[in-house]
Amino acid sequence: MPVSTAFEIVRRRPDSVRRQFLRWLLAAAALVLSYALGAGWLWPDALGGPGVAELEAQIVSLNEELSNARQRNTLLKRSDDVSHAANQQLQQDIESRDERIAALEADVSFYERLVGGSAQRQGLAVHSLNVSSAGQAAYRYQLTLTQNLKKTQLSRGMMRLSIEGMSGGKLTTLDWDALLDTPQAPPAPFEFKYFQQIEGSFTLPADFTPLRVLVRTEGEAGKLERSINWEDAVAGPESPGAVSAPTQP
Repeated sequence: MPVSTAFEIVRRRPDSVRRQFLRWLLAAAALVLSYALGAGWLWPDALGGPGVAELEAQIVSLNEELSNARQRNTLLKRSDDVSHAANQQLQQDIESRDERIAALEADVSFYERLVGGSAQRQGLAVHSLNVSSAGQAAYRYQLTLTQNLKKTQLSRGMMRLSIEGMSGGKLTTLDWDALLDTPQAPPAPFEFKYFQQIEGSFTLPADFTPLRVLVRTEGEAGKLERSINWEDAVAGPESPGAVSAPTQP
């Protein structure tokens, strides 16, 4: 018995194929768009945080605040520097005035002891010696001589210095000529009623270590010799127990 086989041919329309392709394309586009939104690529506000524009505005604002803070800090620092400098200058002025007052009080005390009725009567005397460095091996000295024994007479005479010290491991004495580096150097003259300050300079050899200064005077009242330790002479009249003398008018 013969078997019959039936075949059915279905013809698809072109527009049906296009619609199916569009549906797949839209589905794929929707998937990509959903992923993009979830990752925050296309719309940062979808994440609930600030957008790029808002972040840039905050950066600008913070930079302005930082600049203003730096300017205020600079002004405060300058003001503090000015105040500090003013305080330092004021402190220096106060110290300078204190030193000046102390020097004036010492001058008054010196003069009162010298000319006062209660002062001990004495002839020519070495009141103080101050030696200060003048650079290299040069030194300056200031010697103060006093007398109150003959108030109505002048004390006249000549003064020479010599210095004892060590040189080459031996005790050496530099006389007046060696100190002035001048052969037969004339002595320093003095003439005063109450006191006089004699000033001058001298040089020491490089290998010489001074130990003490010898002051020698010759005058109408006779000869006087006074020995002063080098350290005390360098310390000057400001050292303990010494009194500075005022400059004679």
